[in-house]
Amino acid sequence: MDSFEPDDNGATNGNGAQEALPPPPPVIPPDVVPVCAEPEHRPEPVKKKVVRVPIARRGLGSKGQKITLLTNHFKVMVTNVEGHFFHYSVSLSYEDGRPVDGKGIGRRVIDRVQETYDTELAGKDFAYDGEKSLFTVGPLPRNKLEFTVVLEDIQSNRNNGNRSPDDRGSPNESDRKRMRRPYQSKTFKVEISFAAKIPMQAIANALRGQESENSQEALRVLDIILRQHAAKQGCLLVRQSFFHNDPRNFADVGGGVLGCRGFHSSFRTTQGGLSLNIDVSTTMIIQPGPVVDFLIANQNVRDPFSLDWSKAKRTLKNLRIKTSPANTEYKITGLSEKPCKEQTFTLKQRNGKDVDGDNTIEVTVYDYFVNHRGIELRYSADLPCINVGKPKRPTYFPLELCSLVSLQRYTKALSVLQRSSLVEKSRQKPNERMKTLSDALKSNNYDSEPMLRSCGISISTSFSQVEGRVLPAPRLKVGNGEDFFPRNGRWNFNNKKLAQPTKIQRWAVVNFSARCDTQGLVRDLIKCGEMKGILIDPPFDVFQENPQNRRAPPVVRVEKMFEDIQSKLPGAPQFLLCLLPERKNSDLYGPWKRKNLAELGVVTQCMAPTRVNDQYLTNVLLKINAKLGGLNSLLAVEHSPSIPVVSKAPTIILGMDVSHGSPGQSDMPSIAAVVSSRQWPLISKYRASVRTQSPKVEMIDSLFKQVAETEDDGIVRELLLDFYTSSGKRKPDQIIIFRDGVSESQFNQVLNIELDQIIEACKFLDEKWSPKFVVIVAQKNHHTKFFQQGSPDNVPPGTIIDNKICHPRNNDFYLCAHAGMIGTTRPTHYHVLLDEVGFSSDDLQELVPKLDSS
Repeated sequence: MDSFEPDDNGATNGNGAQEALPPPPPVIPPDVVPVCAEPEHRPEPVKKKVVRVPIARRGLGSKGQKITLLTNHFKVMVTNVEGHFFHYSVSLSYEDGRPVDGKGIGRRVIDRVQETYDTELAGKDFAYDGEKSLFTVGPLPRNKLEFTVVLEDIQSNRNNGNRSPDDRGSPNESDRKRMRRPYQSKTFKVEISFAAKIPMQAIANALRGQESENSQEALRVLDIILRQHAAKQGCLLVRQSFFHNDPRNFADVGGGVLGCRGFHSSFRTTQGGLSLNIDVSTTMIIQPGPVVDFLIANQNVRDPFSLDWSKAKRTLKNLRIKTSPANTEYKITGLSEKPCKEQTFTLKQRNGKDVDGDNTIEVTVYDYFVNHRGIELRYSADLPCINVGKPKRPTYFPLELCSLVSLQRYTKALSVLQRSSLVEKSRQKPNERMKTLSDALKSNNYDSEPMLRSCGISISTSFSQVEGRVLPAPRLKVGNGEDFFPRNGRWNFNNKKLAQPTKIQRWAVVNFSARCDTQGLVRDLIKCGEMKGILIDPPFDVFQENPQNRRAPPVVRVEKMFEDIQSKLPGAPQFLLCLLPERKNSDLYGPWKRKNLAELGVVTQCMAPTRVNDQYLTNVLLKINAKLGGLNSLLAVEHSPSIPVVSKAPTIILGMDVSHGSPGQSDMPSIAAVVSSRQWPLISKYRASVRTQSPKVEMIDSLFKQVAETEDDGIVRELLLDFYTSSGKRKPDQIIIFRDGVSESQFNQVLNIELDQIIEACKFLDEKWSPKFVVIVAQKNHHTKFFQQGSPDNVPPGTIIDNKICHPRNNDFYLCAHAGMIGTTRPTHYHVLLDEVGFSSDDLQELVPKLDSS
């Protein structure tokens, strides 16, 4: 049977002749009316989620008195914009194939590759990040290269079981060999594979506001070149900061910890072109030198015989030491269980055997060093030894022969005393900081860096000049509607009444300070309060600490005091005034606050009753009044009300931040806090809401938290309801969000994760409600500083900068809102990520310092 294929016009029969097709059957019978399919059977169109990105700058501000400033940005010229960076992946392994995981070894291996195989690498210079990435200007000869190199001077921590504890002068043949070869050589295999090509043109594109992955990578390469330059000078590297081993840069902050001053450096794309931002930076290091000196300082004891050795063992773990007299470097693995004069090990004898025919003897570490090595030990006999071996193969050294290597980071949390000492010793006046930065730029000699020369990069040694504007100080209102003008960013309430004073009725005094005239203090406080408009009743009681409790731990002292308070007070107090024994850094402060605020919900104010005068009491009363719901002052434009944009429509202002535990506290939950304005049109009254969340998570996950079909237990609902009830039952038409503590890499998360939660919380309250949003990030943890040319003073309060060193595209500005009393003013860097309200540059830039003053 012949087959056939239909064509477009008809069909063919077996002979190939065409036949006419019959007419098609009707699709719908004539008596049937078509019916639409039910909606539930239709597939829902997939809504594509709009991804928000930071908005572009709409214009520059113009208000304020112009001022010429200098900044620690140094202009960078790039001539080789047509070239390319080539990115290579680096794989390092030992001879037996095991991967190399030791920090610091990578740079030495790559340096050796460059020295040994310079011809095979076509003489290329490298920018190596110390781990898995390597960059060149232009390509290497091949896309995949394999090399083998030997490093002769790898210091070994591998020890034979129970061997003699030093490499030099040891009493057997193998030890004599070690004496001639105190280091161990190792062979490394290196694999370099092509990964990506990055056009340098991407930097020029970024300067025009066209940021891309390539531009971020290209700038990363430049930063890696600077890190490598510092590494070759023997610096400690901490992200984009580097620290030289120079004792002149060390400041003792107590506890065996030093503040080490160094420098931060990073390339930035700005409106004025590419710039290098250099700033002074500080990190914490372990006090170098004898281990025993560090331990005595760390534990604050008088001599090594008073040390807590279990604590010392934890503190010393993994620190690097050099031992004398061989000057060999090791990593500490632990301490001996017995003192030096009792801790034994098996020593091979040089000649002959003992009576049992064995050529090994048991000796103590002390006996070996004193009698076999002839080294005098003054105090180590009764102290544990330092162990640098492995758990089953210990190698011991007497404590006094061990010294801690310099530039070892201290990563634990600083105590309150250490922190205040660090702040005091690391602050610099503006002109001091400028000189330090100028000297650093000259001594770094970046023009000699071959990789920078290959890129055609040269760096100016002059501070960039920028134009700032000084905004007028906001006018305030105090009691009786009186106007109040701040001067140089400061104001005091001498002879002034507060805008909304509170009344203090149920309160008491708690005295932990032995030397205090509490009756006189209470009398003066009540009198001062009266002058400010605060009516203060006499306290219910003055609770004096039992002298027997003063030597107890701080937590116990607080608990004992509360037992006394709760036994005598008739009910919960409105407020407790706590007198502490020390003016600064009292160890009672933390436990006292925790007990009052976290456990009991009692408002408390602490003070140190030394050098008490009217000004001091006024400052204390300002805090008490605000904590009890009063209002010290308000902005004149708030009183009118005439704040541009904000006064015209109900507006809530949110401030959001997350605080994390110290670096060593990995299981400590992070704390998310949001404050919100209330009683619109006021912007000076706030309330707060706090939640815990997973450790080290920066994005707030509890802004919206649906716990049932109609129940939201999130932060935002709580704050919106408070705004509604306190603002005459009005919902906000505008929500202005200030987000603190996020980096530029997290901006998109703020816009697309946190903002989504806030919108969800609004819709959950009212599906039809669509407020307009403004999202602003405030960054304080950056490295841009400003200086007045030819003046030792800080920049004036109210100084704003939105040009030259700001982002080429995005809407950002710097603001120095406060008077810099000590050190160098740190400006806040504001990034406007979203503005649905439509603020002008001037209106927004004027609103921010007003919020700072309110």
